[in-house]
Amino acid sequence: MVTTDSDLVARFVSGDPGAVGDLYRRYARPMYTLALRSLGDRGLAEEAVQQSFLQAWRAAGRFDPARDVAPWLFTITKRVAVDLYRRERRHRNHSVIDDRAADTPTDLETAWTAWEVRRALDEMPADERLIVEVTHFLGLTHEQAAARLGIPIGTVKSRSHRAHRRLAALLLHLQEASA
Repeated sequence: MVTTDSDLVARFVSGDPGAVGDLYRRYARPMYTLALRSLGDRGLAEEAVQQSFLQAWRAAGRFDPARDVAPWLFTITKRVAVDLYRRERRHRNHSVIDDRAADTPTDLETAWTAWEVRRALDEMPADERLIVEVTHFLGLTHEQAAARLGIPIGTVKSRSHRAHRRLAALLLHLQEASA
């Protein structure tokens, strides 16, 4: 049975041990990707995910179930990855990560933001998502998008306006997190 994030989070916050496994199955892969991108080491990335879930489980009772769980988990993962990097740097004469190490928080933030944008696009109606994809990812103008999609330019413009408003609403938490 597929559960919604809100059902899963409610179970998690209430202390249901099965919810940890469900949450892990749902979010471990993107958390691992985030950690691997910043740490550059598979073993450290796996450790980061494990530590992140442990920290999340310990803090579950304090998490507001009305909030989206993904940004919370990714924030924990980012912090754990930075801590692991610092620990490894202290214990070794050479870095585990290449010279981009100073940019670790930016890399983590970029990966998380990209994941959030992709998730928001997946939640949008197909016609609006298509307009965003052709104008932003393919770089087409409204006129080019209309020609490529075989729809009137007025339709492209109205869908674009609706799509960007919807996308802005879906990504509002990113702006609030950076403030």
